[in-house]
Amino acid sequence: MQRAFLPLMAIACGVAVANIYYVQPLLEQLAASFHSTVANIASIPTATQAGFACGLIGLGPLGDRYPRHRIILGMGAALVVMLSLAALAPSVTVLAIASFGVGLMASIAQQIVPLVAHLAPAQNRGRAVGLVMSGLLIGILGGRVLGGLVGQAAGWRAVFGMAALLNVCSLGMLWRTLPRLPADDTSAQTYAHLVASTLSQFGKHAELRAAGITGGLFFGSFSAFWVGLTPLLDSPAYRLGPAVAGLFGILGLTGALVAPVSGRHADRPGGPRRVLFGAVLCVLASWGLFAAGSHGLFWLILGVVVLDAGVQGAQIANQSRIYALDAASRSRINAVYMTQYFIGGAVGSFTASHAWARGGWPAVVATGATFAAAALFVHALWNPGTPAKA
Repeated sequence: MQRAFLPLMAIACGVAVANIYYVQPLLEQLAASFHSTVANIASIPTATQAGFACGLIGLGPLGDRYPRHRIILGMGAALVVMLSLAALAPSVTVLAIASFGVGLMASIAQQIVPLVAHLAPAQNRGRAVGLVMSGLLIGILGGRVLGGLVGQAAGWRAVFGMAALLNVCSLGMLWRTLPRLPADDTSAQTYAHLVASTLSQFGKHAELRAAGITGGLFFGSFSAFWVGLTPLLDSPAYRLGPAVAGLFGILGLTGALVAPVSGRHADRPGGPRRVLFGAVLCVLASWGLFAAGSHGLFWLILGVVVLDAGVQGAQIANQSRIYALDAASRSRINAVYMTQYFIGGAVGSFTASHAWARGGWPAVVATGATFAAAALFVHALWNPGTPAKA
């Protein structure tokens, strides 16, 4: 790999995954534009998330059967088309369809990460994946910030137009830099068999099940915080509104600095288990800080830095584990893992929203801490076997 390859892949991942989160700060604008309610407009981010989940299972496995550069470039081109359709959408229905397509093709990020794991030497795989995942985290958090700022300045259509332009630039960069490699799995599997093989990976690898469950619990804890933050800042305790909640994403970007460090430690013998344990402690500590969050912004600021560092470290440790299982099935294994990961996030968001309605911020803190404690429990039960060499 050339020196610039990993940073460029990190940028590509960030640009792709940010498309899922641009719309979240724009719900009020969308409701006013289409003369609807925020409750009805909520179908837009839901469609985006559903599309991403379908992309993980439906498109993710293709990277094992076909040359990854073709899959990545094709999905990148389709993503630009879907974003352009969203920018021009005349109705909520068309926007929802386009948003589903955006989410579906934004799963291109989960084609890039297995490609990097395939290209990196085994002794440096964790560090390589860590660097690329830092770009993905920046996209997750930065998408909310950028969407809110551009939307406030120029309207929601400009947000999708900007996103289309960014993805055109990313597509051009990928076309120039992606290596043209043959597929890992040269067997003539049909698409149905490929998807069935993907689902079978869950039962085949105990390491994958453990990583997926802990990853989902970490992302559930992470999502619980971001769901509860906006109403907390809008409450009488602060009266700051959703714009400030979006700016908290900038603080979360500090977690990206942890990724290369976690990756280096994960490359050592027994490293993933140690990194994961440290990540659990960070996330638990963050909820201890959040417990005082209704009494001062300092505790929220410090807590979000610790939370994001822990979640990012856990993601690196888990992906280091799963990418060592079977080189020919990395895309399928990654699809299973990320599906569990986003299911955990969806459950965390759903649970936290109901927790806020019933008990306010203290109930959200209890919810997030419960997810983290469950991750610690699963981690304690994990008996690291000897994974197959990649």
